[in-house]
Amino acid sequence: MHLTTQLLIGLIAVVHLWFLVLEMFLWQTARGRATFGTDAEFAARSAPLAANQGLYNGFLSAGLAWSLLAGAPGDPDGFTPAVFFLSCVLIAGVYGAATVSRRILVVQALPAACALTACLLSR
Repeated sequence: MHLTTQLLIGLIAVVHLWFLVLEMFLWQTARGRATFGTDAEFAARSAPLAANQGLYNGFLSAGLAWSLLAGAPGDPDGFTPAVFFLSCVLIAGVYGAATVSRRILVVQALPAACALTACLLSR
C-alpha cells in the first residue's frame, strides 16, 4: 500500500481507539457527555451500552492496526484486512448517520470511504 493509504488507515485506527476511550471510560464524564450531547442521567443509564459500543470500536482499531503491521497470510501488505476493516467502518458510519446523527457521516464514514478508495487505487 502507498504511504498516503497507510497514513489514512492509521488515522482512522487512532480515531476509533479514541472512540473506545470515550465510550468505555469517559462516557459519564463532562467531556463524554459533551461529545455525545447527553445528560448525566442518560449517560449513567446507557453506560453499559456505550462500553459495548466502545469495545467494537476497539476491534475496528485493532483490525486496522493489524492491516498496517502484519497483514494476512499470503497478503503481506495488509490489503485484504484493510479493505475488510475499512468497509466495516464505512458501513457502520453510514448506518450511524442514518439512525443516530448525520455528523457520523463526516466523522466516520467519509474518512473510511477516502481510505478505502485510496487502498483500492493502490493496487
